[in-house]
Amino acid sequence: MSCQDAIDKPAPPAPGKIVHVVAAALVDRDGRVLLAQRPEGKKLAGLWEFPGGKIETGETPEAALVRELKEELGIETAEGCLAPLTFVSHRYDDFYLFMPLYVCRVWRGAVVAHEHQNIAWVYPKDFNQYPMPPADIPLIPYLRELL
Repeated sequence: MSCQDAIDKPAPPAPGKIVHVVAAALVDRDGRVLLAQRPEGKKLAGLWEFPGGKIETGETPEAALVRELKEELGIETAEGCLAPLTFVSHRYDDFYLFMPLYVCRVWRGAVVAHEHQNIAWVYPKDFNQYPMPPADIPLIPYLRELL
């Protein structure tokens, strides 16, 4: 749909609630980015995503991401180690997702999949080999440009 078509036909109202989540592009020394596979039993199971999660009430996006990276991957980082890159705003059938993406190159500890089915260190040029949720796909060009 062209921009002009979108102006002529406004988008329908957002379905249900707006969900605020935050994600990280963890970048290693070789310029690879960590992707995590959603576990069985969760919505969009089997798809690969940037690690992160929901922002809790009263929590900043940065604090939420520091917490989520520790819970999901067992690593420690600090808010000052997170650089905002871009965000995505995506309409799913039953909710609307708002997700900022931060780049993180500094953390302590070994990355271990505590909540994901698998993890993979992937060069941005190879992201297309990993099926991703629709909301993550618009983030790929920004990472390819950066790295």
